[in-house]
Amino acid sequence: MAPHVSEAPRSGPRPAEPALARKVAFLLRPDSYADGTREVRALETHWSWVFLTDTHAYKLKKPVRHDESDLTTVSARAAHCRMEIALNRRLSEGVYLGAVPLGVDGAGRLRLDKGGEVVDWLVRMRRLPAERMLDRLVQSRRLRDGELRPLVMRLARFYRGCRPEAIGPAELRARLAARIAANTKELCAPEAELSPQLVESVGERQLAFVEEHGALLDRRVALGRIVEGHGDLRPEHVCLEATPQIIDCLEFSRELRVVDVAEELGFLALECERLGAPRVKRELLESYAELAGDRPDPRLVDFYQSVHACVRAKLALWHLREPERDDRERWLRRAAAYVQLAAQHLELAAP
Repeated sequence: MAPHVSEAPRSGPRPAEPALARKVAFLLRPDSYADGTREVRALETHWSWVFLTDTHAYKLKKPVRHDESDLTTVSARAAHCRMEIALNRRLSEGVYLGAVPLGVDGAGRLRLDKGGEVVDWLVRMRRLPAERMLDRLVQSRRLRDGELRPLVMRLARFYRGCRPEAIGPAELRARLAARIAANTKELCAPEAELSPQLVESVGERQLAFVEEHGALLDRRVALGRIVEGHGDLRPEHVCLEATPQIIDCLEFSRELRVVDVAEELGFLALECERLGAPRVKRELLESYAELAGDRPDPRLVDFYQSVHACVRAKLALWHLREPERDDRERWLRRAAAYVQLAAQHLELAAP
């Protein structure tokens, strides 16, 4: 479901919370930051604004309501900031520095981490080197053989320390079937401008895989490979520093963080493939098998990739719902490309 934007409700004699647009305008000014910066760059996502200074990144959550969370109050956004910091410190070190208050002084001026009445909170992070982000390395063809091994070592160690989720085989199958049905419904909508025949065929064959190859899913449950992972393991969330840093997990939904390890690794491989590096899949899975002693069935990995490609197609189409978009064709092309990837990986999973 696309987010519903609304201002936080007023209560008692407190002044109205400053509008989101006013906060964004303030945070775009270099003089708003005590640590000093020459410029500020802003990135907007479905759920937040991210402001990049010379040395740090500040994330401001939007006052939105969606299926998993209601962030329309200051207290809710504060809690989610704390949750995001705690969850992301599982796979990073020295990146998530803490939550910073945004206040209003007696004259009604916004102040970042300088007292006043708190009207919002931001997550403060060390800014990672852009040239070492995995998506940049893949797109610029600078990713070297063997360079992913430290990343896989960190992931394998993390997954090994995760407690297996108390989920039964029937529940896992039902969750996948529900996700497939939801994807198919949204991708068949007329505004998606996709082939309904192709989308329905992909969805039907994905459901058939769950029925016909359920034993593969059951085995993952039996092995304890369903864990609370990252939930959004994409190359733009991976920085290959000397110690690999993994950021920006799905903090707003524990249900979406509960994944098969093979699903999460397949998702990362799928995104690298989309960016032009299909070879990453073999290196990821071979290194993981060696380091973790876990070798998921290749058919299952391709099935997971097919389902994730449909999820990503759906999310691409969500951009069309946002007001004043001038890049409609870009997102339509992105969605169509993901559906093609879904069909291709489904063919590999169940020829």
